[in-house]
Amino acid sequence: MGRGTVDCCYPVKCMSGHYGELLAREKRPIDILLTPMIAALPSFLGGHVMASLACPRVMAAPENIRAGFMRSGDAFAEHGIRHVSPLVNLDEPQLAARQLHTALQDVLPGLVPAETQRAVDAGMRALADFGARMRARSLEILEACARENRPCLLVLARPYHMDPGIGHEIEVDLQGCGYPVLWSQYLPTDEALLRWMFRADLDAGLIRSPLDIADVWPSSYSANTNEILWGAKFAARMPWVACVVRLSSYECGMDQPTYTPVQRIVESSGTLFFSFQDLDATKPAGSVKIRVETIDAYLRTMSAGIIERKRAGAAPGCPLLAAGDGVG
Repeated sequence: MGRGTVDCCYPVKCMSGHYGELLAREKRPIDILLTPMIAALPSFLGGHVMASLACPRVMAAPENIRAGFMRSGDAFAEHGIRHVSPLVNLDEPQLAARQLHTALQDVLPGLVPAETQRAVDAGMRALADFGARMRARSLEILEACARENRPCLLVLARPYHMDPGIGHEIEVDLQGCGYPVLWSQYLPTDEALLRWMFRADLDAGLIRSPLDIADVWPSSYSANTNEILWGAKFAARMPWVACVVRLSSYECGMDQPTYTPVQRIVESSGTLFFSFQDLDATKPAGSVKIRVETIDAYLRTMSAGIIERKRAGAAPGCPLLAAGDGVG
């Protein structure tokens, strides 16, 4: 059709294809296509970092892609669709409600600010509840690993890599090998656990709080980048995280400056580190299978020693262990 946009960013390319799919659907056609340009995101690191901004390339994607679908005529008008792409600050719910109301009041007649605010509040509650459930489940996994002294893996990636198409279900293949898998976005943030993990750094004055990343990443403006760096610090200090798997899409400009510091943080503790830095639309099934088998082989031979060394170097009194087990 000659529509779409040239962009090396994998999720932006996926969004372009999704636009085409929505415009072409015959069953249950749409009349409004709402794709906010998200400027900032809510983050569990809020208040401990400089800002939680979204990736600028993904933020601009709705207007970038819209332009591609209007190169040879207005594809939206041809299908009777209104394209709406307001700038939205999801880290400030009241501001987000005003931004969405301004963009939608001409599209949804009768829409009032209070109704938009209620919708945003409901969405933020649902997001917070989901995050709390996921963190609780991650804590349960870590408690089980500590109780059984068995390894788990941590995936450091951007949220869109959880999508089975974008992430190619690499973590599912690793789970199939018998390893519990955690995601950096949903690591537990229980105060007692974090203070145990970061006690030495807090006592030395290297950080102001367990969620502070200024010691490893002074330019803490990007939400997802901040969480990846903090996840690397978490992995280095958690004895039962025996391996970190880093996922990144091809030519991701936001990820490239983080490759070396993340790897150094993780490997400084003796934790295994593997990366898939070239994920794109074509799944290299053979290559992924070989790399998953390699990770499994290393874990089978090295995980027990990694856990033992990390426990020996940790502070006593790990909250994950039953009372009486004095080594973290």
